[in-house]
Amino acid sequence: MTETTPTSPAIDENHLIAERRGKLAKLRAEGVAYPNDFRPDARAADLHASYGEQDKEALAELATPVKIAGRMMLKRVMGKASFATLQDSTGRIQVFLDKAKLGEDLYAQFKTWDSGDILGVEGTVFKTNKGELSVHASTIKLLTKSLRPLPDKFHGVADQELRYRQRYVDLIMTEDTRRTFIARSKAIGSLRQFMLNAGFLEVETPMLHPIPGGAAAKPFVTHHNALDMEMFLRIAPELYLKRLVVGGFDRVFEVNRNFRNEGVSPRHNPEFTMMEFYAAYTDYRWLMDFTESLIREAAIAATGSAVLTYQEQPLDLSQPFDRLTIAQAILKYAPSYTATQLEDEDYLRTELKRLGADVNGPVLARAGLGALQLALFEETAEAKLWKPTYIIDYPVEVSPLARASDTQAGITERFELFITGREIANGFSELNDPEDQAARFKAQVEAKDAGDEEAMFYDADYIRALEYGLPPTGGCGIGIDRLIMLLTDSPSIRDVILFPHLRPED
Repeated sequence: MTETTPTSPAIDENHLIAERRGKLAKLRAEGVAYPNDFRPDARAADLHASYGEQDKEALAELATPVKIAGRMMLKRVMGKASFATLQDSTGRIQVFLDKAKLGEDLYAQFKTWDSGDILGVEGTVFKTNKGELSVHASTIKLLTKSLRPLPDKFHGVADQELRYRQRYVDLIMTEDTRRTFIARSKAIGSLRQFMLNAGFLEVETPMLHPIPGGAAAKPFVTHHNALDMEMFLRIAPELYLKRLVVGGFDRVFEVNRNFRNEGVSPRHNPEFTMMEFYAAYTDYRWLMDFTESLIREAAIAATGSAVLTYQEQPLDLSQPFDRLTIAQAILKYAPSYTATQLEDEDYLRTELKRLGADVNGPVLARAGLGALQLALFEETAEAKLWKPTYIIDYPVEVSPLARASDTQAGITERFELFITGREIANGFSELNDPEDQAARFKAQVEAKDAGDEEAMFYDADYIRALEYGLPPTGGCGIGIDRLIMLLTDSPSIRDVILFPHLRPED
């Protein structure tokens, strides 16, 4: 099968699949169709790193033997000699095959193999006359027969939904996709190492909860048959992690999967990854300094720099992050408002209604001044926070787990971090007063009874844990998927999740 060109006519995929199934049937008749007896000892990137700079003569003298394996992406048959390009997890390497060295039978077999087939090659490293590093094959073996043809190599996987739905094809065809998920792995590895170096203990907490808690979100509901009880997929690990701090683990963290039964958008997936961490004897200001350093290190690990470009705009994570209150952010990024207007509840309700917010809904109908200011911030300023900015001092009524300020009535020691107009992290000095926490839970139950589906449940066991004594503690959650979007210049959260949730195929 020779290479196609961009102007090739459309090929009947079903016909190609039928042809390949015929070849597989022949392989089965001749022996083992899917052998598992080849063990590579080299990878493409390692070969390029070790031999890429050496000249043709030096490589010829070395005649280094190697065994490589990978998927055949390109194939050029030219009479008594052919070239193939193999792709493994690290990159691509060219293979040179000549009839005289392979023998007539094996060379004839190779000519029947297809792009997408997975091959094992033994040979020596050399450079062609054009200077391309290659492996001169002494023997070659078909390890896996590919029954479906790869997409046209000139167009790759152009259908975005197809890329999400068939990520395995996207990874085969799209180098940028492979780079994205390699960067994701490096960033998460950096986060973990940063936490361990700072004395944190990595832990695992339940994903099935008898009571959903730790965040304001709508949970997925399931049923445990053996216990005959309703359970909820985790919306956040917070309350379990703080139980561990009560138990004496002063610094804990978890890289965790959370589930929230909410909408799907470029910024939201119902199943997503977060890292939450808690440190005893710290507060929200310590957390802001720590989180800033953590994110900066992750950027350097994933990209080599803390100065990035996101969607063609500069993004500098190397400089100190801004810190603004909700009101300060509105006045800075929506300067048509005045400080006097932001202190007027009636004005805020009228303005929010003009902007399209549901001021009579279960959330805003009960809102006080602080929650109304927050709603206006979300409508007018949030999307404009391109440079890293901590929004601090959230109102008590929207922060049921955060410690109240000792100096400002109605305010908590809480922050949210925004970068490129998206929330990346949420943290606060933890509420460790069990009586205050019980009262806040009761207020949440009242809000739920009034129609707020995202309000929290009353967690009696968590109150009991607090009654044993939670030391002064700071805690933070970082949205890993949104952070990876920034580090890989990805416009959608689906670009950084290997298998995002989609509607069923038609």
